[in-house]
Amino acid sequence: MKKFLYITDQDEYTDHSFIGPLFKKYLKDFYDVDSVYFSDFKDDTQFKDDRYVVPTRFQDDVLGELERYGVDVSQYDYVTVRNTGAILKTIVKAKDVYNFKVIYRFSFPKRRAQIAFGKKSGFFNMLDNKIKTITETNLINQCDLFMPASYKLHVDFFEDVDIKRYILPPAIDPELLHDNIQHEGEEKRFFFMGALDKIREFDTVLEAFGNVSGKFKLMIATEEEDYAKELIAKYPSLKVGENVEFHVATTKQELLALIALADVGISLLPNQPIFDTSTPVKVLNYYSSAVPCIMTPNADNKEIFTDDYNAWFSKFNAVSIKNRVDDIIALSKDEVADFGVKGQNRLLEIRNYKTMAKQVFDACEKL
Repeated sequence: MKKFLYITDQDEYTDHSFIGPLFKKYLKDFYDVDSVYFSDFKDDTQFKDDRYVVPTRFQDDVLGELERYGVDVSQYDYVTVRNTGAILKTIVKAKDVYNFKVIYRFSFPKRRAQIAFGKKSGFFNMLDNKIKTITETNLINQCDLFMPASYKLHVDFFEDVDIKRYILPPAIDPELLHDNIQHEGEEKRFFFMGALDKIREFDTVLEAFGNVSGKFKLMIATEEEDYAKELIAKYPSLKVGENVEFHVATTKQELLALIALADVGISLLPNQPIFDTSTPVKVLNYYSSAVPCIMTPNADNKEIFTDDYNAWFSKFNAVSIKNRVDDIIALSKDEVADFGVKGQNRLLEIRNYKTMAKQVFDACEKL
């Protein structure tokens, strides 16, 4: 069986919903797959369960560190790098030495996100980003295959990449599904998970819920709980412990079980180009528990879902969101649950990691 090395951009403790099911589970039917993660805490490289944990200081010399650890790098037929141009640079330089095929996986524009979120904004950072994009484009064009998460992600951020391409979007694991649990209360339970950067404008969502008159409960799972409570305090009708609840989930299984207790997931984002490139992973998590979602109608979402059939689309303003929430509250529990089942079936048909693994194999074998 051919060997496949997947170099992530993740730390050693990541419970990643994409790396796990596709590369560590279903692709193993076709390749012998090893993965590389990074650690800020370990001094030496470790290997366990087909997973290398490499000290972060060796990030720019991954193959060299693996060789020092005793790995025969020439055994790999394919080496995939995820999102990191600095790592890709070293891999491209080594491809002819070791005679492997190089694949670049582009799932999210992290550097552009830092600029959009104001963490690295300003003229010089934007200029630096442009220069790095040109450099990365040249590197990617030396690879054998480009795997962006969506077509729009490709054309918006690496439009000059012209090598072979295989679109590899996020999906759901057919072996990690939860039944939606019908709760006893009369209220509709809405679930939000994820980050609350200011650019995500979560206060718009809260303003909408603050004007809803029907019975609801807003369930929130976020690492920024204190910031969320500051926002909630601006809306007198929203009260933590009454119609707002905070929850904690430390694993993917815990998260899906928690989502299954809700009626509707929330994935509403402002009109930022960076949010319009693919379907957020949270949407896949919601439908993995057969929980339908109120979402922003970006290009990828509209390709998968149908408004008022297996999802609800809303413009990103408080009035539109409030009206859509009112529409959902007016539905029966069975009607809402039916949206979730239809959405899950749609994803199992077109965004299924098990079937996608065979497609990845076919794309690699054509190189």
